[in-house]
Amino acid sequence: MTSTPFAPLTGPIGFYPVVHDAAWVRRLLDWGVRTVQLRIKAADHAPADIEREVNAAVEAGRNAPGAQVFINDHWQIALAAGAYGVHLGQEDLTALDGAGIEALRAAGLRLGLSTHTPAELARAHAVQPSYLAIGPIYPTTLKVMPYEPVGLARLKAWAARAAPYPVVAIGGISLERMPGVLACLHGNCDGVAVVSAVTLAADPRQAALAGLRLAARGA
Repeated sequence: MTSTPFAPLTGPIGFYPVVHDAAWVRRLLDWGVRTVQLRIKAADHAPADIEREVNAAVEAGRNAPGAQVFINDHWQIALAAGAYGVHLGQEDLTALDGAGIEALRAAGLRLGLSTHTPAELARAHAVQPSYLAIGPIYPTTLKVMPYEPVGLARLKAWAARAAPYPVVAIGGISLERMPGVLACLHGNCDGVAVVSAVTLAADPRQAALAGLRLAARGA
């Protein structure tokens, strides 16, 4: 799709929480997490609220040395805010025309892309993103998914196809499942994305610290 790759990541992905507001982004960065994604559903928020949250998350990332804060979907706002990176799903990628891709790449933003099938993986690979996400690894109730779970065997095979780009495994991953997922990945820049494992934990800080330890062991 393009002959110029997106900017590479500046650090390993490791433990990668996906959260719904900037307060969570700040909290996780304070706890030592360095890769975080802000995912806000547009249907649940006014445009001004989304812009405020994106700007706050981007600012929090700027204030945390080594932070890699990604904004899900709202790429125009992220671009205007000077975000470190954006994460797009397959529908977002379809809607993004060549000029949009060029604007993101020219600005030096990092790009993560979701994939759920070998065909989607090949399509995303052609964009030469900063990383590729593969999922859902396990069944998840947090988001309606029209795809069957990838499972560990296919994750291992698909992660190999994703090279040379780092891989993020996502979908239904608990802290207990993290070691098995990490064993299927191939590079020390790969990562595991979680949602409820932190945001719904009885002690989110301890859950985040446990996730960081597990990711460090699996690197």
